[in-house]
Amino acid sequence: MAVTLDKGTMPRPVAHLANLDLNLLVVLRELVRERSVTRAAERLGVTQPAASAALARLRRHFGDELLIRERGEYTLTALGAQLAEQVDAVCAAAERLFAASTHFDPAVSEREFTLVMADYTIMVMGEALSQAAQRAAPHARLHIRLVRESLSTEYADGIRFIDGMVAPPTHGFALPDTRSAELFRDRWVCLVDAHNPALDAGVLRLEDLARLPWVAPYYRSRPNPPAVPIVRQLSLLDIRPRIAVRVESYLAVPYFVAGTDRVALMQERLATRLAAQMDLRVLECPGSPEPIVEALWWHRQYEDDPAHAWLRRLIMETARRL
Repeated sequence: MAVTLDKGTMPRPVAHLANLDLNLLVVLRELVRERSVTRAAERLGVTQPAASAALARLRRHFGDELLIRERGEYTLTALGAQLAEQVDAVCAAAERLFAASTHFDPAVSEREFTLVMADYTIMVMGEALSQAAQRAAPHARLHIRLVRESLSTEYADGIRFIDGMVAPPTHGFALPDTRSAELFRDRWVCLVDAHNPALDAGVLRLEDLARLPWVAPYYRSRPNPPAVPIVRQLSLLDIRPRIAVRVESYLAVPYFVAGTDRVALMQERLATRLAAQMDLRVLECPGSPEPIVEALWWHRQYEDDPAHAWLRRLIMETARRL
C-alpha cells in the first residue's frame, strides 16, 4: 500500500479506488448539503440509522468529525467545508462517466448538466436557455453555479468536472485542453443615477470617471487580477477609480448607484434592462473600452460526447436567438 508523507506528521495510507465504497460519495454529498442526518436520509431514501452509520464510516475514513453539533445545529468542520466544495463536482463527473454512451436521447435522458456563469449571463440568456432545455429534455437537470472572482484559477483544473462555463476571454481562461465557441456580444456603458447633479450635461468625460466615486463588481485592492473584466477596462481607460462600494455580483451594482453620485461600468444588456426599473441613466463610456465577447468553454474530453454535443448546440442556438 502506498503512503504519503507530510513533514512532521505520521504517514497516512493512500486509499485505492478498488477498496472504497463509492456509495459513500453520494451520502457525503447529501450530508454536507443538508447538514442534517435526518434530512440527508430522507433525500437518500434510507433510514436515519443507515445514514448515521454511513456518517460514522466517513468520519473513520477521513479521521475528522465532518459535521459537529453547535447550538442545536450541525455545522461543517474545516475539512467538511473543503469536501463540500469538491464532492458535487466529483459526483457529477461520476454520473457523466456512467451515463456515457454512443447514443443520447434528450427526450428521455435524466442526466444533470453543470454550467458555470455570471449573474449577468443568467439575466441575458438564463430564461431562454431554461425554457429550451425544458422543451427538448424535460427529464434532464441543470445545475447552475455562479462565477466567482477567482474564475481562471478555480477552473484551471476543475473545468474537467463541469459541462461548461460562459465567460469572456478576458478572464484569462485560455488553457490548452479547453475548447470555446462565441455566444453573444455586448458593450460597456456607464450607469449613473438619473438625477446625478454632477452630470447635468448628460455626457461623461474621462475626468468625470476619475473624479466620481465608483461601484465596482469583483474589484480587489491592488494588485488586482487583470482577468477581472472591470479591472481590465479601467486599466485600458487609464483610470484609478475611487471605489465607494465593492460587490460580488453584477446584478447588485445598480442598487448601489441609485440615489447617489456614484458611477459604474456595466454591460449594456444588463444596464438598459435595470435602468428603466430604477430611475437610472445609461451613458456612453468615454474612451475606447473593449467589446464584450461571451463564450462557452468546455474541456476537450467532452468533445465527442453525444450528450455534451447536444448541450453545446442547445446553448449556442439559444444565444443566436438573442
